Amino acid sequence: MDPFKGQGGIQMLLTAEQEAQHIVSNARNLRTQRLKQAKDEAEKEASQYRTHMEEDYQKSLSESSGSSGSNVKRLDEETEAKINNLKQSASKVSTEVVDMLLKYVTNIKV
Repeated sequence: MDPFKGQGGIQMLLTAEQEAQHIVSNARNLRTQRLKQAKDEAEKEASQYRTHMEEDYQKSLSESSGSSGSNVKRLDEETEAKINNLKQSASKVSTEVVDMLLKYVTNIKV
């Protein structure tokens, strides 16, 4: 057996092991880069979605607050109309109620 041939085989194994380590290391680096890229893309999409939703919210908020003034005015008018209606109804019936109360208060049961 040639002692150099055995050394050559060991050297080939060491070289193959180093190449395998480089391949595994490169694969890990590529995986890390892909994960980082995916994370960055997800953050970008989330940011865009958040911005879009915030714009929609602000738009709906401005629309509802803009019509809020007209709603308040309309409700005030309706309330005032109902109050006037109740006052008119009360004034029509108030004489009858007073007469009925006087009748019951002054009527003596024996």
